[in-house]
Amino acid sequence: MPFPKEQNKQGQFVRQEDQFRGWVTRDGASGDPAEPGRYHLYVSLACPWAHRTVIIRKLKRLENVVGMTVVDPVRDEKGWAFRNGPGYAEDPINGFQYLSEAYKKMDPNFDARVTVPVLWDKKQSRIVSNSDDDIMRMLNSALDFYPEALRSEIDRVNAFVYPNINDGVYRAGFATTQKAYEDAVLKLFDSLDQIEHLLSSRRYLVGHQLTEADWRLFTTLIRFDAVYYVHFKCNIRRIVDYPSLWGYLRDLYQQDGIAETVNFDHIKRHYYMTHGDINPTRIVPVGPALDLTSPHGRDRLK
Repeated sequence: MPFPKEQNKQGQFVRQEDQFRGWVTRDGASGDPAEPGRYHLYVSLACPWAHRTVIIRKLKRLENVVGMTVVDPVRDEKGWAFRNGPGYAEDPINGFQYLSEAYKKMDPNFDARVTVPVLWDKKQSRIVSNSDDDIMRMLNSALDFYPEALRSEIDRVNAFVYPNINDGVYRAGFATTQKAYEDAVLKLFDSLDQIEHLLSSRRYLVGHQLTEADWRLFTTLIRFDAVYYVHFKCNIRRIVDYPSLWGYLRDLYQQDGIAETVNFDHIKRHYYMTHGDINPTRIVPVGPALDLTSPHGRDRLK
């Protein structure tokens, strides 16, 4: 369930703000100069916000420039943990057992929710940023997913997708009153319907070019049928029931390197085993069977 400070009196989920907003720059004027090998990502493959940064790191081929450690997908009462297991590992940089240690190193009085991703400065031994928005753009350069000419349109799309879909599934899933849930879930599906209509006539959210807006939506869509449809009661329709969204999801999944960033074992075990109030048995569903490699047919659109 959400951190207590993220639940209001109406039973609505209200996400906390990111705590650390440093910025890596080429000239180092920010105090965080761009240097190969200096920075390290702490992520969860289960978390859609962290998944965005994993995708950009993969697409930009930064694996040898920015290191990465994946936490245990099952978050316990102490939060995200560093353990050895399939697809996750102990912390090779600081020897932290829990990601909360990084936050406490920055602020001994930190008492908000510990989140992923975290961009860590190995030289100064501190958090640069825990904002997925900022980290995505810091990793973005030559192959530009936030081009100058399209920024206003990308920002407009992001401003619609984030509250209504990315966070919308959480507002439905973490609601603690019937009204809060129904308001959130109806708004979510109205928004998905609008995106379905948009994608019926264009290949990507901002025309013919892949941008960060697509990858922000992708990390929610890829989790939808496996988790949000059942676990968060977002069950009016599945993504496979939307012709355009289903084709769009397969199109993005089949982009070079993207399938490698998707780990359904981590995704499902995190949600179904971490949220005991929602799923007290902690039984992880076997399905669904999703054929993400079938032809998507989206290349006919412009």
